Amino acid sequence: MALFDLPLDELRTYRSRSAEPEDFDAFWSATLDEARTHALDARFEPLTDTGLKTVEVYDVTFAGFGGHPVKGWFLVPAGAAGPLPVAVEFIGYGGGRGLPHSHLLWASAGIAHFVMDSRGQGSGWAPGHTADPVGSAPSLPGFMTRGIEDPSTYYYRRLITDGVRAVEAARSHRLADPSRTAVVGASQGGGLALAVGGLVPDLAAVAPDVPFLCDFPRATRMTDRMPYREIGDYLKTHRGRTEQADRTLAYFDGVHFAARGRAPALFSVALEDQTCPPSTVFAAFNAYAHPEKEIEVYDFNDHEGGGAFQQAVQLARLPRLLKA
Repeated sequence: MALFDLPLDELRTYRSRSAEPEDFDAFWSATLDEARTHALDARFEPLTDTGLKTVEVYDVTFAGFGGHPVKGWFLVPAGAAGPLPVAVEFIGYGGGRGLPHSHLLWASAGIAHFVMDSRGQGSGWAPGHTADPVGSAPSLPGFMTRGIEDPSTYYYRRLITDGVRAVEAARSHRLADPSRTAVVGASQGGGLALAVGGLVPDLAAVAPDVPFLCDFPRATRMTDRMPYREIGDYLKTHRGRTEQADRTLAYFDGVHFAARGRAPALFSVALEDQTCPPSTVFAAFNAYAHPEKEIEVYDFNDHEGGGAFQQAVQLARLPRLLKA
């Protein structure tokens, strides 16, 4: 697929037409206040049978939205005494936390690594271990229209809240330095990193790669690719509900979270990306509030983005922000 979105010079100035709800901050404040009425109850169980010699692995359980148990991995360099900077990672759409040896990058760089499982997901490509009590056990997509009738019931209200609580859980470990925490992720994970970056005020860095969940009004009308197409197919069947769906999605749009970003950010975008069109990524980047922000552009890539090349960029730049 050749370039299909705006030219790069127009992308650099593009602004979303997504309308921010007047009660956006009140909605999220109330959501997080309710979540925090439940004890975090973060438990880190050491694993001794991973076969890994250079990292230590903990099987994590913490209380997310509604006090529901959420799983994760916590990996640290073997023998580390701490305090360590922390990278909290969110997973792409349909995947779960997988197996610990799939997550060696950050611990190998001397950074504690917290990998959050995605509730109800984890059957599309990497296994998950967290049920969604409001929805189901780990299952195949889609998740884009679950509860879309109202912001209070929408699936991503639960998942984003889990993300904020994951940061709190990661920071609670004895080896973690809470003041040096970054959030990272690609695709859905990048969208979650943006959301958490807009809700947690004292992060050291935010690193969203080819982020999903941005500029819904454009994305849902521009691409036929899943997962955005799930919304189009829903509205194709449920005629007359477009305005209602747009209203719900506005509470979860990465553009509005980006406008609240208070940490340095490192984005990436791929100009042939039909899953997360480049204009939707630039919509979030251009709205991002913190003045220290960069975006890596991969001209001829689809949704795979920069892949290992972007990881190399992160390894070169995030340690400075984390003082690692």
